[in-house]
Amino acid sequence: MPIANPLPQYALETPELGYPLAYTASGAAGGPPFSRTPLILVHGSLCDYRYWRWQMPALGQERPVLAPSLRGFWPSAFSAADASFSIARHVRDLIEFIRRAAGGRPVHLLGHSRGAHVVLELGCTAPELMKSMILADPGFRIAGDPDVPAFQLEVVEKLERGDLEAAMAQFVDTVNGAGTWRRMVGWFKAMVRDNAYTLLSQVRESGLRFDLTRVRQIDCPVLLLGGADSPSTYRRRIDSLEPLFTRVERATIPLASHGMNLANPRAFNDRVLEFLKSGG
Repeated sequence: MPIANPLPQYALETPELGYPLAYTASGAAGGPPFSRTPLILVHGSLCDYRYWRWQMPALGQERPVLAPSLRGFWPSAFSAADASFSIARHVRDLIEFIRRAAGGRPVHLLGHSRGAHVVLELGCTAPELMKSMILADPGFRIAGDPDVPAFQLEVVEKLERGDLEAAMAQFVDTVNGAGTWRRMVGWFKAMVRDNAYTLLSQVRESGLRFDLTRVRQIDCPVLLLGGADSPSTYRRRIDSLEPLFTRVERATIPLASHGMNLANPRAFNDRVLEFLKSGG
């Protein structure tokens, strides 16, 4: 039985997008112009705007919060490899989303995992749209990393032969820690299954590397968040990023791994709000 979506759903349709971009919103009654700077939440792999179910109500009490489902994800999830699925395309879509749904003024951006890569690219592409940036366990490749991690190829092979459950268990356990899939609640597993076949497109960008020197052009305040129990690869990304920003804070969410906003939402939300307090 499908699991009910607890968040309101809206759609942004423009010629620039070419499809209805689904999103949810909290604290944003009436739409732009907003009295306070909006916060945009950007999900990572196998997720969609439902990933932020414990953030929307809490963060929306303080300011407008909008969370889109990126192109190719639920509720219009790709079921086969599609060339329009890319970091670059998601950045262009998000720029259009900020201009239309968020009023076009600088916003606060929070990206998790692959979504943090999207936010980083947006900051380099359109820094005028970014008032501050929060990167939670950023997922991107840098020089020296393998082109395509072996586990991703194995996951795709499982998907192609129809072994959905094994594929999702392997992917989630690899990026979050062993046994994570088995412990996940029903709504999270349903969301992941809804987005499973996006990995057929995502594997094509696995060799894409981010040039760390590009972040020097980002001059807004930055918060780097890591889960206390996250796999070390994410900590290494944060270690690489921290010295490159001029205005940067770093924090660790206790009792949480990669999905820190779900494992310890109170600590996650409180730290985000603390960072945003002086940001408008």
